[in-house]
Amino acid sequence: MNTLKQGDVVPNFTSKDEQGKTVSLSDYKGKKLIVFFYPKANTPGCTLEACNLRDNYKELQDAGYELLGVSADSEKKQSNFKNKFKFPFPLLADEDKTVINTFGVWGLKKFMGREYDGIHRKTFLIDESGIIERVIDKVKTKDHAAQILA
Repeated sequence: MNTLKQGDVVPNFTSKDEQGKTVSLSDYKGKKLIVFFYPKANTPGCTLEACNLRDNYKELQDAGYELLGVSADSEKKQSNFKNKFKFPFPLLADEDKTVINTFGVWGLKKFMGREYDGIHRKTFLIDESGIIERVIDKVKTKDHAAQILA
């Protein structure tokens, strides 16, 4: 797993959001962007994390940030997740793992003694020029917005 680090330039990427609309990194040129990766829509930890970002969305916007959530779920699953919890930000349906591999968040995971490949929960703060300002490796799902704004 070759994860992007602080100071790296994020390569341009293109994916579909929950509505099937094409979203690219270049759409956010000149804006600060939070890209948060989560393993699976509608699971307890991912729901806590996304709801925390939703509940603090105004503060994140006031700090100048746009948000993009990313998982390998289908457009339909992402759409259901977004509608169920009323997320005000797009969720990328990265089924072919283009964005996931661009950021290097796919790799070996361990859970309850079992090893498997999956998405590592990480958040990337990207500046207006497309350079990573900060990477949050240990995401606190219940308090993620505070981690970002700290």
